[in-house]
Amino acid sequence: MNRVLILACISLFISCTTDHGKNTSNTEVANDSALFYYISAKAKNNPLKKRYTAINKSLGFQKEREKDTLYTLTLYQKNLIHLSLKEFDSLQVYSDLLIDHALKTNDDAILSRQYYLMGYYYDYIAQKPQKAFYEYNNAKNYKKRINDSSWVGKNLYNMAIIQKTHNDFFGSKETITEALQYLNENKDTKYISSSYDVLATDHRKLLNHEEAIKYHLKAISSTQSDKDRLIYQNNLAATYIDFNKPKEAIGLLNEILNVPELQKNKTEYARVLDNLAYARWLAKEEVTAEAFTHPLGIRKKNKDHRGQLASYTHLGEYYLPIDRQKASLYFDSLIQLSKTMNIPRAEQDALKHLIQLQPDNVNFRDRYVFLQDSLYEQELKVKTQFAKYKYDDTLKQESILRLEKENAERALEVAEERNKKIMSYAGLIFVLLSSTFIGYFLIQRGRRIQQKNKIAVLQATYETEAALSRKLHDDFGGKLNHAMLLLQNGSDPDKVLDIVEVLYNQSRNFSRKINDVDTGPLFKESLFGMLGTYCKNAQLIVTGSKEINWDQISALTKKTLYKVLQELMTNMQKHSSATMVSIDFEQTKKIFRVEYMDNGVGASKEAIQNKNGLWNTEKRIDAINGSINFESEKGDGFKALIEIPN
Repeated sequence: MNRVLILACISLFISCTTDHGKNTSNTEVANDSALFYYISAKAKNNPLKKRYTAINKSLGFQKEREKDTLYTLTLYQKNLIHLSLKEFDSLQVYSDLLIDHALKTNDDAILSRQYYLMGYYYDYIAQKPQKAFYEYNNAKNYKKRINDSSWVGKNLYNMAIIQKTHNDFFGSKETITEALQYLNENKDTKYISSSYDVLATDHRKLLNHEEAIKYHLKAISSTQSDKDRLIYQNNLAATYIDFNKPKEAIGLLNEILNVPELQKNKTEYARVLDNLAYARWLAKEEVTAEAFTHPLGIRKKNKDHRGQLASYTHLGEYYLPIDRQKASLYFDSLIQLSKTMNIPRAEQDALKHLIQLQPDNVNFRDRYVFLQDSLYEQELKVKTQFAKYKYDDTLKQESILRLEKENAERALEVAEERNKKIMSYAGLIFVLLSSTFIGYFLIQRGRRIQQKNKIAVLQATYETEAALSRKLHDDFGGKLNHAMLLLQNGSDPDKVLDIVEVLYNQSRNFSRKINDVDTGPLFKESLFGMLGTYCKNAQLIVTGSKEINWDQISALTKKTLYKVLQELMTNMQKHSSATMVSIDFEQTKKIFRVEYMDNGVGASKEAIQNKNGLWNTEKRIDAINGSINFESEKGDGFKALIEIPN
């Protein structure tokens, strides 16, 4: 802050000393002066009167510059100073001025702060709960607009406190539950633990015993403040007392008494002593009157009027069965103090006991009935007003959102219509200029692809034919010559028949390789039959085939897949020494995928590249715009991944 003040002073000094010959305008001087006095007014170490003078000077330098951001901030600071100086009439005037200006400039951030400030004023100073509730609600809405989740929760918290104070426990429970959804677990731990305590009190007043105790315990466990923890523990003890569990209350209160922090807070210390005495009395333990009068004396000394109400109530109840006259005196004191503090509920509680002492006293009965009726009417009015505020606010927010949505949709429609026109004109020109080029390019590209595919198919066919020719010459021809020699030499006919049977099986295999593939309904059986013939010494595992819609796969794809898998199985049988082969089928909207794996000896990348059969598979797959990738290392099995467009 000191650095900012120094810079502002230097800026003001330079502005003043360069007025002649350096093009510094009066506007710049006014701006510097306004900023200087604004910073001075914000400095909390300055006396209030000095800050008040500074903020007025800053505002004076900003005449006819209401659109500047500094003007809004200055008005807000002026409101803060009026509140601190207890100049509440001026606060009202400048609050209206600021809100009107911020609404015109759509300054949601400053609106949220000003509404909160006025909520605080009506809550703690003017003591107008309905107005405070209204202002906090406005602050909450504007915090939502600027996505300040933490402060949304804090405003809801204040609204819930007001509802609880005015016995709208159900409404308070709903509001505080909503607040917990917005509070930040890392930044707002104090508010979160206090919210749990408020929620516990709401449940306590609504006679939800277990829920009340649960949330008191959550408040105690979540707070990081020793002072707050004592308050929450004391509240839990009071809840135990209300729910006729004095033993639990006594144990907890005795534990609190040993906490050193308690001695620093005389108000809470007196409350613990009074609650402990009352709990012991309810538990039928021997309790002296001094156990109640001692905390009463502390409360009187500290001017704790609310605490005195509790002490008078407990003393009246204590003396009720043993000294009716003293009981009446304490209940009379309770009535007088409740009237002074304007707490009719406490007066009604005292009258309830006095009617027990003096059942024939008509004045007591009439006053009790009057208070009961007026309290019911007042509380109903307040609850209804709170509910109406929330309901009206919900309708207003829905209306705002609906209007914003309609405006956005209308603007979007206009923009889309404009874009459509622009795009249609541009598209027409683009089509006219590029259609000839694109057509020519596509035709040429199609021809190239077609020619490339033809060449690839021919190459694959020639390679397959060459391989079959070599196999026919080497294997089939050799065995045939061997059989002929055996016959010429008069060898055992059984040996000749064995060779002939082998030749017959080989001829069938050659036939399968050469013949066209059945791509009809029996394709799946034909494919699996072919795969099975290669697995005499290996286990074949096929997965995913049931999920494949084979009817949707083209005949060309079926033929290619058949030939490629046949080549892979041939490679496995000849070279891999595999004991297990796995083939997985998978079909998506765009891709038909087949994954082949075996646990054979594998091969190096160089060996794979030198194998004509595997090279043929690549050519076949390329011809139908698919892809095949091989993964293998020496001694680590063999894997092939085939992907074909649907």
